Amino acid sequence: MITSIARWFGVGTAPRKRSSHKASLKDLAGIRNHLLQAIEDCLDQQALRLRQKIESARTPQELWMLRNDAFQLISQQHNQSVAAERINALIQIFEGWLEPKQLVRIK
Repeated sequence: MITSIARWFGVGTAPRKRSSHKASLKDLAGIRNHLLQAIEDCLDQQALRLRQKIESARTPQELWMLRNDAFQLISQQHNQSVAAERINALIQIFEGWLEPKQLVRIK
């Protein structure tokens, strides 16, 4: 009871960051689209499976976790340099949805 009253008045609660609120369907569609564009020229069976995972992801965090799979796929189709460039370009799309410490560039 005291906890709910404290929340009502905002006492003892940390301010909410953008990363803590739920992404709308429009937000997710935008993030999803950028990730799909990063792998659009990858056409094998592995790429199809990754597209399905991307389409079924429900949060920006789930989409961010799929970047490792995208990196591997792009590396196999092209090379690691191209893969790093594409994945690093996605960082700005995820800013505000994840903690800054999670948005690590690939070198």
